Amino acid sequence: MERRVEVFFYGLFMDADALREKGLHPTNGPPASVDGMALHLGARATLAPESGGRVHGMLMSLTHAEVDRLYAEPSVAAYRPEPVLARLADGGSVAALCFNLPALPDGVQSNSDYAAKLRTVAKRLGLPESYVERIGSDSK
Repeated sequence: MERRVEVFFYGLFMDADALREKGLHPTNGPPASVDGMALHLGARATLAPESGGRVHGMLMSLTHAEVDRLYAEPSVAAYRPEPVLARLADGGSVAALCFNLPALPDGVQSNSDYAAKLRTVAKRLGLPESYVERIGSDSK
């Protein structure tokens, strides 16, 4: 059996059902947050360092092969893994991978359709309401 790795998802991939539709077998993890980061929306979501920032999402485990297959898709192929410390509601923390763009895209981008889908997923997953309401409004 192939070893699994923890991944912190903060965009539409935090929907385990969407990952299953892609033929992956994520283990449903708990909601988690990562401090020192901010959500930025463009064509898709990415995170960038921001002092005092906090991003909410879901922690899941996938095999290395599944991670490779997921991030081979053209729409996310530029994303690179970064280590993060995902904080859990019970006060614990888990080391995880988090996939982000190496640099924010130039120019102001807006994607109200993506933001609306992300708010729907985040609400369904039980992420904090104050966070869900801000998705797309103060996301860079």
